[in-house]
Amino acid sequence: MDNELSVIGQPLPKVDAWDKCVGRTIYADDLNLPRLAVGKILRSPHPHALIKRIDVNRARRMPGVYAVITGEDLPIKYGILPVSQDEEALCREKVRFIGDPVAAVAAADEWIAEEALRQIEVEYELLPAITGIEQALEERTVRIHSYGDGPNIHKMVSLEFGDVEAGFAEADYIREDIFFYQGSTHLPMEQHAAVADFGPDGKLTLWSSTQTPHYVHRALAKVLELPPSHIRVIATPVGGGFGGKSDPFSHEIVAAKLSMLAGRPVKITLTREEVFYVHRGRHPVLMWVRTGVKRDGTITAMHFRTFLDGGAYGSYGVASTYYTGALQTVTYRIPRYKFEGVRVFTNKPPCGPKRGHGTPQPRYALEVHLDKIAEALGLDPVQLRRPQVVHAPSRTVNWLRISSCGLRECIDRVVEASGFLRKFRRLPFGRGVGFACSSYLSGAGLPIYWNDLPHSGVQIKIDRGGGVTVFCGSTDIGQGSDSILAAIVAEVLGIRPEDIRVITADTDLTPVDLGSYSSRVTVMTGNAAIEAAEKLRRLLFRVAAEQLDVPEDQLAARDRRIFDALAPDRFLTFAEVAQRAEARFGTLGAVGSYKPPATEGKYKGAGVGPSPSYSYSACVVELDVDPETGLITVHKVWVAHDIGRAINPLLVEGQIEGSVYMGLGEALMEEQVFRSRSGLHKIPSMLDYKTPTILEMPEVECILVETDDPNGPFGAKEAGQGPLLPVPPAVANAVYDAVGVRIDEIPITPDKVLRALEDKRRGGTGRIGPTSIPDVPWPEPIRVTPPAEWIARH
Repeated sequence: MDNELSVIGQPLPKVDAWDKCVGRTIYADDLNLPRLAVGKILRSPHPHALIKRIDVNRARRMPGVYAVITGEDLPIKYGILPVSQDEEALCREKVRFIGDPVAAVAAADEWIAEEALRQIEVEYELLPAITGIEQALEERTVRIHSYGDGPNIHKMVSLEFGDVEAGFAEADYIREDIFFYQGSTHLPMEQHAAVADFGPDGKLTLWSSTQTPHYVHRALAKVLELPPSHIRVIATPVGGGFGGKSDPFSHEIVAAKLSMLAGRPVKITLTREEVFYVHRGRHPVLMWVRTGVKRDGTITAMHFRTFLDGGAYGSYGVASTYYTGALQTVTYRIPRYKFEGVRVFTNKPPCGPKRGHGTPQPRYALEVHLDKIAEALGLDPVQLRRPQVVHAPSRTVNWLRISSCGLRECIDRVVEASGFLRKFRRLPFGRGVGFACSSYLSGAGLPIYWNDLPHSGVQIKIDRGGGVTVFCGSTDIGQGSDSILAAIVAEVLGIRPEDIRVITADTDLTPVDLGSYSSRVTVMTGNAAIEAAEKLRRLLFRVAAEQLDVPEDQLAARDRRIFDALAPDRFLTFAEVAQRAEARFGTLGAVGSYKPPATEGKYKGAGVGPSPSYSYSACVVELDVDPETGLITVHKVWVAHDIGRAINPLLVEGQIEGSVYMGLGEALMEEQVFRSRSGLHKIPSMLDYKTPTILEMPEVECILVETDDPNGPFGAKEAGQGPLLPVPPAVANAVYDAVGVRIDEIPITPDKVLRALEDKRRGGTGRIGPTSIPDVPWPEPIRVTPPAEWIARH
């Protein structure tokens, strides 16, 4: 392949941009099939209760009602992780949070369906509700589930890499801090929606706004007891996911069952209030961190503890727990590391993955903790961090493989662009700058269901007219993965992205892709696409070489031509070569697949954290704090991101700006909060749930750092989640720089700022945040021998 790229690196518009701009995109709720029925779900008004009786007779007798179902119609449990199959599409014996689904109807229209729900009688026996982390850890009698690592403990983790106490013994300074990161929700513009059609041939088609059609397909087959080959899942365009549409959901299964019983298609679109309850957003996490350092800031040991409020069900919670501890070592060199984490069940909506899945919380804690250490040592934040950044290639103390790292360049460029060192501790009272770094993975190294199958597959077809169609199971959730797929194939074949039709996320038509989560699509689908496209390119070049009478390795492909690289005027058009190749080889098609490199860690829990590559970010935030009102105004955010290689820099910048937006929302205003005794959501509406508007969004300066990762397609790494991580700690550090108070609790709201300032005026520390952690009997840690290079060095 010639070295000059013609598509990769170009800031091109998305391939689906026009359809979205002019309103031609068909979302799940836009679908209208003949004889379509409306489905509605009756939800529990209680946080924790036994179901004593359900009477649906009056609802069934109503004119216009086609089907009514309860949990007895769907008795098989499901869940996204094999170890947490704890959900029922409709609860049978007990409900575990306000909003748990209990019964469902399919009716002629929405009004009849809602009236039918009102006719269903449910008799409950109320149980005590558990709504907090400490309460869940202390409660021994009342249990939300009968499984887990304790009465209300879903998962408990204890790992130690190297001799941590020996590391603390070498330290000149040891610091402990406690932080809390409140839960938040994804708030996509599009509500969850699904349309199911069970045909007379016994086959089911489900259109759904999902990030994971493959896993929805698995759940449907299991719960409905249908052959997987008789189920087709089509992921419709997704109007915002951010992790909130990664689980298989109750409404998808319920719509399918209603369609089977009603003999007609059924659509269920959740209301906005239902979406707040269905949730699966950011876990609230209480954190404790202890770090030992030398006088120059060199880390000698770290001990990190996390306490996750998981809500009522498992979801991705086991992975979330490990993620709160696994990636601390990927950013800075930590020679000895201990992690203890516990996820509890509570009678609140279940939490799951949200942009950054399990890592923004510890990143916030760690970066504020390091700021405090730097101040104690008399170092500026950059002086402390930069010398300790991981090297590449290398392995971390917990066996994660670093293939490339551009964090030092990120730090240098963001510090220079923002003038951080000229401003730090030098701005007038009320104005401040904050700095933080982060890292994130480019896809998980293992599938959810462990097997040897590819994680991504791509098929490419070339027509005799030169048309190219790419088939892949990946889901474009707004991040632009269809455009990335088109760009990669266009680059390899020497055509333009607009020449390619991309067909994705249809389990009948496309090869399996595991889904849009963990920032995996560009790397995994991209590598599979390159493999498939290169197979076809070799066929095309063989034909073109014979026709032009030049060696194949002297050919190049670009701008819809295949030509002699030494004499570019000697060429054939792509369409001409395609025709000749079909005449020579038959129908033109090829497949490619991708599976990440094998994980190196061989301990229990090693499956969470490995990735083909890690992205890196550095961030500076400049803001004002009004000491009279506590209001925080962010003026500008600088983010430098190690993208590996920007396939499309326009899309990368969009992802970074989106991450900054979401990070600011979490840092300053977003919180998914509930009444402490009842588990009732306080603000389940877009009017009351606070998130930044265009008026609060500051200027964002994006700096792309390219490191050409050896495992990425054309060197690319992720950009969709990582840039969020440094934003909340940079905001917290900037608030301290501005007014000298530490808010060790996210979100940093005006009332907390005012309380901290008042505390400082009275001679206090000026700190707001948790002051203790639960006393948990942690199990003996799994002691893991670090890689040989760590043992030799320490």
